[in-house]
Amino acid sequence: MRTVAVTKIGSLRATDPDARGRIGVVDLPTPDLGPEDVRIRVAYAAICGSDPHLAEGFFGMDVPIGLGHELSGVVEALGDDAHRNGLSVGDRVAGNFVRFCGSCRPCQEGAQQFCQRLQDYNRPGMAETVTWHESQVYRLPPQVSLLQGCLLEPTSVAVRIADKTRMNVGDRVVICGGGPIGHLALQVMKRYGATSLTMIEPIAARREMALRHGAEHVIDPVAEDQAARTAEITGGRGYDVVIDASGSPRAVGGLLEIAAQGATVVYGAMYPADYEMPLNLSDYLYLKELTITGVFVSPYAFPRALQLLPHLDLDEFTQSVFALGDAAEAFDVHVSGAHPKVIIRCNDLPDRAVHHG
Repeated sequence: MRTVAVTKIGSLRATDPDARGRIGVVDLPTPDLGPEDVRIRVAYAAICGSDPHLAEGFFGMDVPIGLGHELSGVVEALGDDAHRNGLSVGDRVAGNFVRFCGSCRPCQEGAQQFCQRLQDYNRPGMAETVTWHESQVYRLPPQVSLLQGCLLEPTSVAVRIADKTRMNVGDRVVICGGGPIGHLALQVMKRYGATSLTMIEPIAARREMALRHGAEHVIDPVAEDQAARTAEITGGRGYDVVIDASGSPRAVGGLLEIAAQGATVVYGAMYPADYEMPLNLSDYLYLKELTITGVFVSPYAFPRALQLLPHLDLDEFTQSVFALGDAAEAFDVHVSGAHPKVIIRCNDLPDRAVHHG
């Protein structure tokens, strides 16, 4: 099975060939189809901001490391018992790359994000096919294309971020980071009833995109005084909800300063494993009573993300598409930041989506 994989550990941004990571297409074995499994012929797989971290050796895995967890496709085969959620061969689907075992204590207690067997079904989806347990697979709504459907997983992250904000209608909201998660969270929070909705982002094109998608304000953290702009936008109060989707150590610490008293701050990105953010307990937890939380994976959020997909503006996320064989070039474009999302077409599949314009 042709699969996009990390073939050499190193930074994809490095100019030194010896230090540069490498992405290629390799042949990996196709998993056997178990009785409760679904084999999907993959149509599209989007590059996630975490994928380059795999190339950098963040997770200590040996090459080749198969990539891809944001995907859509068509059901190609079903195990003998994989019929409990009504799937049929030919269905257009997307899904959750994580299989929760359902049997460990965290799963039994409703905390599937801490499932003790998360890695058991870690199967790469940036490939010709992927074989998942039926519990991971969701049928796409008829009006969502296969190209749009590969955004189900990042949309589920935006939904879980929204849940963790514990936001009230009318709360002032700021989002730091104009990548895909930041922009999807922006659209979700707009629907939640956010006010003073602001995006902090250094790239002008992404600030402009935020304004097109519902932001009332944007802040350039390089050219502007972030604290002064916050005071101007919020009348000196600060933001009731602060979301980080940047994952940048340069950005995250300053977000506590622009949070209002009693605010919720959600760190919703992946951060370097060795980064430790200074935290003045007296200032932020005692005097301001901030609630600080984070997001790992997205249990329970997929059904609602699926409901949201037809209502989100996804066109700007689906403009940069590369063939499977051009995966190395696709990753170069991804790390350049030239597009908000880069997608790999794993197979040319017909799409029966009904578009409503």
